Amino acid sequence: MSLPGPLQEILDDLKLFPSRAERIDALIGWGDEFVNPGADQLPRDEFRKVPGCESEVFVMSEADGEGRRYLFAVDNPQGISAMALARILQVGLNGLPDAEVQKVPDDIIFEIFGNELSMGKSLGLTGMVRMTKIESAKRNSV
Repeated sequence: MSLPGPLQEILDDLKLFPSRAERIDALIGWGDEFVNPGADQLPRDEFRKVPGCESEVFVMSEADGEGRRYLFAVDNPQGISAMALARILQVGLNGLPDAEVQKVPDDIIFEIFGNELSMGKSLGLTGMVRMTKIESAKRNSV
């Protein structure tokens, strides 16, 4: 799979952790870096809400040079996986050309979190990736 460079670097770093426990700790670290924007920065409405996500995640983007800057809100304080993915997508995709963002496969979540994800969690995290790609496509329609 051909991923955008910054996102591929993150995945390569995660692969360096030999055990599942160490990888989980690294992902928790990504989640700890996440900053939840206020409603004034990212309105919480049905238009921006990730469907099927139990962690109450909202996504929007703003034009940023050749690409977009992605904003995520995770309103469930227990949503550490959603927070980790939000931060990974921000670091890995912010500012990249839209064509690069569109290359990200929806199932990248399994490469990030492993195949042990529950069905509910995988649906929500996949929804986050899809919403990010929808936001990326907005540049071409605005």
